[in-house]
Amino acid sequence: MSYNLSIILPAKNEAKSLVSLLPRLRELYPDEEIIVVDDGSNDDSASVCSANSVKVISHAYSMGNGAAIKTGARNATGNILVFMDADGQHDPSDIEHLIAGIDNNHDMVIGARAFDSQASIGRGFANAFYNRFASMITGHKIDDLTSGFRAVKADKFREFLYLLPNGFSYPTTSTMAFFRSGYAVSYIPIKVHKRVGKSHINLIKDGVRFMLIIFRVGTLYSPLKLFIPISGLFFIIGTGYYLYTYISDGRFTNMSALLLITSVLVFLIGLVSEQITNLLYMHLDKD
Repeated sequence: MSYNLSIILPAKNEAKSLVSLLPRLRELYPDEEIIVVDDGSNDDSASVCSANSVKVISHAYSMGNGAAIKTGARNATGNILVFMDADGQHDPSDIEHLIAGIDNNHDMVIGARAFDSQASIGRGFANAFYNRFASMITGHKIDDLTSGFRAVKADKFREFLYLLPNGFSYPTTSTMAFFRSGYAVSYIPIKVHKRVGKSHINLIKDGVRFMLIIFRVGTLYSPLKLFIPISGLFFIIGTGYYLYTYISDGRFTNMSALLLITSVLVFLIGLVSEQITNLLYMHLDKD
């Protein structure tokens, strides 16, 4: 496959790592487009980029990792986009393995981190849970739902730009959207290095956000797969409680009614969400 490569790095205050990362990238890919999206940095990130002859696009203020990804994708000229972190965790030599997967008729190839490559044990267990949940929802084995190191065909990735959030969960959204649209996704194992500098992840704030990812995964891919089990749980509890109160008191209680009505409402919400999702992807197919 003939391709023009655009390597996109979202960066916020990553000057320390860019000093060593950009020269290596330029050495490996002297003729390819390298774009650093400076997401409102207040360090020397922009000047480091200029010194290494890479294209830099600066946000007036910090808009988020996902917003930086979207800016890079809109301004890239290559037909293959490579996204990688600017904090030194991803090895530029792995890019060729991602591209090899694209050459093998895949539309997106993702670098999957081993458990011992996670930033912390807690993050490792959380990501393992996300991977298993997403695999159950999609029916495909997902090795790393949240990895930001990936290569993707530019035209297909741009179909989903409006779906991508401005925060950190763009990898989840784009992966699920590709699976839902029937595009070929594959994984290659990678090792990541310890990041340079301080992480932008907040344990409490982003812990809640990652929990929301679970619901986003379900509703983005197939809402009924998420809502039917919840509806069934309320139905079983409501029925069980009704049987208990009927046997013990010979009556049907308000709580039983509430649980059963909730079961029906959750199912109907899932049904409406499923129709909206189908209309969304039908629109994309027409485009």
